[in-house]
Amino acid sequence: MAGYLSETDFVMVEEGFSTRDLLEELTLGASQATTDEVAAFFVADLGAVVRKHFCFLKCLPRVRPFYAVKCNSSLGVLKVLAELGLGFSCANKAEMELVQRIGVPASKIIYANPCKQIAHIKYAAKHGVRLLSFDNEIELAKVVKSHPSARMVLCIATDDSHSLSRLSFKFGASLKSCRHLLENAKKSHVEVVGVSFHIGSDCPDPQAYAQSIADARLVFEIGAELGHRMHILDLGGGFPGVEGTKVRFEEITSVINSALDLYFPEDCGVDILAKLGRYYVTSAFTLVISIIAKKEVLLDQPSREEENSSAPKTIVYHLHEGVYGIFNSVLFDNTCPTPILQKKPSTEQPLYSSSLWGPAVDGCDCVAEGLWLPQLHVGDWLVFEHMGAYTVGMGSRLGETQTCHVTYAMSRLAWEALRGQLLPAEQDEDTEGVCKPLSCGWEITDTLCVGPVFTPASIM
Repeated sequence: MAGYLSETDFVMVEEGFSTRDLLEELTLGASQATTDEVAAFFVADLGAVVRKHFCFLKCLPRVRPFYAVKCNSSLGVLKVLAELGLGFSCANKAEMELVQRIGVPASKIIYANPCKQIAHIKYAAKHGVRLLSFDNEIELAKVVKSHPSARMVLCIATDDSHSLSRLSFKFGASLKSCRHLLENAKKSHVEVVGVSFHIGSDCPDPQAYAQSIADARLVFEIGAELGHRMHILDLGGGFPGVEGTKVRFEEITSVINSALDLYFPEDCGVDILAKLGRYYVTSAFTLVISIIAKKEVLLDQPSREEENSSAPKTIVYHLHEGVYGIFNSVLFDNTCPTPILQKKPSTEQPLYSSSLWGPAVDGCDCVAEGLWLPQLHVGDWLVFEHMGAYTVGMGSRLGETQTCHVTYAMSRLAWEALRGQLLPAEQDEDTEGVCKPLSCGWEITDTLCVGPVFTPASIM
């Protein structure tokens, strides 16, 4: 154990109990609280983070994971990932300060924002963070002036046309501009040590990774030709955080492994990294939130005879959080959060057309609509699963101060696996290729699909 995480940082869930039991306990306590009314809180299963890590190591054995701090900067997450040996990808000074405060050495930090403030570059220089990314001449000049000993990673654009969150318009150098940037770096005596890319989030085409790896190979060859000693390939992120996505994690990693074997074989001396955020934390966090207000809205103007009868209506429920805070995925990812009722309704209860709204006084703060729910009341609790990405800490997309308390939990079995960094033995090869819960071990099939071969795009 490296000492980042201790048993005092989380609730130990003993055999025979689950995080669901803990959630029920916390909800009951919040309902009975007489002071400091609690309207929302998170339960975070750190064991789920541990499971994801072992799955990653199994599927991408040649790739060193770095965690994208912006995705969820809660201390429990940072500590468990540091304990697992991950590096950290930071987007600004605050994130670098945060991970260094818990004891992460500068050698395990990448300042990976291609658009950096000068003050933040100077902070990186002062605190020993040497690995930085760039994608244009202006950014290169800023680093030359403020951090001349930096080792730079050239961020290249990708074909992210099918991704939900597209980054290449904002970040990444075109292949045509790479030679010029590498020549300028050489003239400025800046050491370019590698290439990075990011295909964007929720990309349905895993072959985008293969094409980007092929393009990176070409940039490596240009760098070597110009005298740069390039030895880092950064695969970026975009890996799914939950099951049931269009493309399974195992499909993506199969394509990546095939492309790495072709363009960066194991004996080539290249250190391969990936920057993951959603993958590690999305499924680990559950949000519990109470209804703070409600009203019934008639769908049509009733006649005088219908006013006191069964005119069609919808019920509007108001929550403590909305799309400008924890539920920002509604705006950014086009999600429709579906609540689980904390109190299980009877099958005889009628269902009503319902919608959920945040606290903002505008017509855009709609969390979910088109729901059919039983009659709920102010103070009732709703449960939302898979709420770990861009909801907690300074990584919240809209920069709001996080007020929801997080209770961290871990099973004793997960804790023992973390302490020993042990990967339980595999079962028979015919076992279905999925990541099982921690209590059952982890089994990933070795028979993965192999993607087609790509040739690097030409550079004019």
